[in-house]
Amino acid sequence: MGTKRSGKQKAVVSDSRAKRLAAGTAPGGFQRRSVPLPKDYAAVLEDIKSRIRNSQVRAVVSANRELIILYWEIGRCILEHQKKEGWGTKVVERLGRDLRAAFPDMRGFSPRNLKYMRSFADTYPDQSIVQQLVAQIPWGHNVILLERVKDSGERQWYLQRTLEHGWSRSMLLHWIDSDLYARQGKAVTNFKAALPAPQSDLAEQTLKDPYVFDFLTMDAEARERDLEQGLLDHIRRFLLELGAGFAFVGQQVHLEVDGEDFYVDLLFYHLELRCFVVIDLKVQPFKAEFAGKMNFYLSAVDDLLRHPGDKPSIGIILCKIRSKIVAEYALRDLAKPVGVARYVTKVVEALPAEFKGSLPTIKQIETELKRAPKMARDWPGGQSSASKGKKRAGSTRGDAET
Repeated sequence: MGTKRSGKQKAVVSDSRAKRLAAGTAPGGFQRRSVPLPKDYAAVLEDIKSRIRNSQVRAVVSANRELIILYWEIGRCILEHQKKEGWGTKVVERLGRDLRAAFPDMRGFSPRNLKYMRSFADTYPDQSIVQQLVAQIPWGHNVILLERVKDSGERQWYLQRTLEHGWSRSMLLHWIDSDLYARQGKAVTNFKAALPAPQSDLAEQTLKDPYVFDFLTMDAEARERDLEQGLLDHIRRFLLELGAGFAFVGQQVHLEVDGEDFYVDLLFYHLELRCFVVIDLKVQPFKAEFAGKMNFYLSAVDDLLRHPGDKPSIGIILCKIRSKIVAEYALRDLAKPVGVARYVTKVVEALPAEFKGSLPTIKQIETELKRAPKMARDWPGGQSSASKGKKRAGSTRGDAET
């Protein structure tokens, strides 16, 4: 008569069996023969694994597509009954309760989401457009576009860019909030004259105006080196604002021309354009001579750094302010492809003009913060006042928590 194993003994036996299998040992303690594998086995295994992963992705995409179409059909049904029979908010709320009761394992039938479905069907009355384009992005992305973007052309532009770049919801929100649609391709350039047609169009759409560096807080006293260092301190966000395809190469890149030393502020390589991108930073308004300097930099980069398979290098001059007419004149007969764009930073530049002069600069604030501990020590009764302040703050916090 066999003995009954406890749960702990079962776990130990199971664990030892797993170890034997991992070591290639048979249950009786004998070593399993290692099966000789064909030379291409590893490649075949990777191919099958890749097919499985792709199938999983297709299944997710297909499920998302079916869900989006279902939501559109529900929204159309609600829309039709609202028009024909005057369905109101109470009826839609009751519909949501009944659907949740009938399908308890399904999410998405809240009154709010049903209203989104109704708006979704109203925004896209043609089901073929939903099937071909809109159903390819998740429902959460579609809700953001419905809420945030009212113009149909702009909405379709964001939808196509989401598909092209695989934007997450937070990324889509970021670009909508920073008004990427209005900024994309708006820089003053000579790309159409200086580059062949396919590359000129792509390069044109790569640039923005203005660039939004809202992660930087700068005042009127900031120098170009401060701007440069600030961008590099936030390189991830800087690359995000530049757009897809930019790879950072270096800062203050040295170029030696006929024994003289020159330095490029920032050098990038664009993976899609297949060319170097030289960025020259200016904290002052654009001047015509900036274009000639950039033309020189691009000639040097093409001669010294460009590889045989690379396309002609492109220059971007970033200025706080630029006159569109002056920029167009400066670039009109320039041989090298150059763009001129503005940039904006945070807080100070966003304030009305009458307030800018009355606010302290960053340096003044830093100086005052350094003086603060000394002033507290020198102030008569400062120490006891500080401790009393802490006590009062503690009691207030306790009152708030209760």
